[in-house]
Amino acid sequence: MRIAEVVRDTSETQIRVKIDLDGSGQKHLDTGVPFLDHMLDQIARHGLIDMEITAKGDIHIDDHHTVEDVGITFGMAVAKAVGDKKGLVRYGHSYVPLDEALSRVVIDFSGRPGLEFHVPFTRARVGNFDVDLFIEFFRGFVNHAHVTVHIDNLRSINVHHQCETVFKAFGRALRMATEIDRRAAGVVPSTKGSL
Repeated sequence: MRIAEVVRDTSETQIRVKIDLDGSGQKHLDTGVPFLDHMLDQIARHGLIDMEITAKGDIHIDDHHTVEDVGITFGMAVAKAVGDKKGLVRYGHSYVPLDEALSRVVIDFSGRPGLEFHVPFTRARVGNFDVDLFIEFFRGFVNHAHVTVHIDNLRSINVHHQCETVFKAFGRALRMATEIDRRAAGVVPSTKGSL
């Protein structure tokens, strides 16, 4: 069972994340930031990850700490769920279109945190949500999941479509990378023998 639960409690946020990497996309999301919940829904649905994420943050100031800390806590939960990475496919990639938008996400469970984020947002906000906060979400995720992630929005006009294709592609790439490789069961997917 690749299930993990992480609670992170700071003076800025209180976050609980529970995931099942072998789920069917069931979710309960309540971060206090509706557009973030919408994007997390994309990860659950397209990654087939069951997730429960609740957060209480200082959103009376702004959404920054909540978005970043949800990324951190989600990354911690994924790292815990994959464990020693034996049998893991390790690499995942996905291209996702939505009307005029097209995004690509590539993931490596390398053990080395790294983020390449190339999303030239066409507007600064979706409703009241500051889209620049998504780089903070993904930076928090990679640093605590210990993965390398390359995110590229290849084309778009609509900023909502940019965000949605990125999160859908991320969910699908995450699903691919965390699958168990039946041909390499019990083997760490590295010539070094560890990740």
